Amino acid sequence: MGFLLPLSLLVLLAVACPGGRSARRCWAARAQSPGGSSPTLSATTAPFWMRISPNFIAVRPGSSVWLNCSSSCPLLEGSTLHTGLRRGQKLSGPGWISFQLLDVRAWSSEVHCFLTCAGVTRGATARIHAYKPPHRVILEPPVLEGREYILRCHVTHVFPVGFLVVTLQRGGRVIYSESLERFTGLDLANVTLTYKFQARPHDLWKPVTCHARLNLDGLVVGSSSAPVTLTSMAWSPASKALASTSIAAFVGILLVLGAVYLRKYLLMQSEV
Repeated sequence: MGFLLPLSLLVLLAVACPGGRSARRCWAARAQSPGGSSPTLSATTAPFWMRISPNFIAVRPGSSVWLNCSSSCPLLEGSTLHTGLRRGQKLSGPGWISFQLLDVRAWSSEVHCFLTCAGVTRGATARIHAYKPPHRVILEPPVLEGREYILRCHVTHVFPVGFLVVTLQRGGRVIYSESLERFTGLDLANVTLTYKFQARPHDLWKPVTCHARLNLDGLVVGSSSAPVTLTSMAWSPASKALASTSIAAFVGILLVLGAVYLRKYLLMQSEV
């Protein structure tokens, strides 16, 4: 027994399946297309799929990268690459084209690749990140001022600072962490983190470390400092100076008292 489709559904099938193909064949063709390709730039469904690989890459500043734009089209009619990066070599073959990009230094760059097949253009986008992991992470010995310990951690020659997270750990547990996302500079930078806290008796003699890491959309690189130990004798320069002055004053008082006592003793001996 046959049945009738509404006119609106017939129109929808005609638009979704160009070229007179049946809906089943059209859907089968779509199911064979790999995911991740960008939406078509044409109002008509593209008769091919395309992709760019890698679609994300992180490199050291000054590096060169290759990007490949591939498709299911056996005979490409044209290709276009939109990017602010400097271009190098270009290679191509049946259904694919590769571009070399030189001297990548910007933190984040987008690369748009467009391929044309049978009059239809499709596009895909890749992101390229440049980074430099911390050259050194240095944690100064803790300093005691009054009842507070002062910790200073230095992170040198890191880029980009806006994706840096600095963490202090005591005995393997995090005591402080700070993200520097508010900094948007695109130059190598040196970072110093200062943190004050009151240590309890059971915190003494535990190792303290500083950790710096870059979180680049899933790619994490970092470095750590050598451990330092909290001690009860970690006095600040001012405290040391005050202690030295107090000791000197106490010694001076003892000397004066000794001199007075010695004089009285000598007087007593002379009278005898």
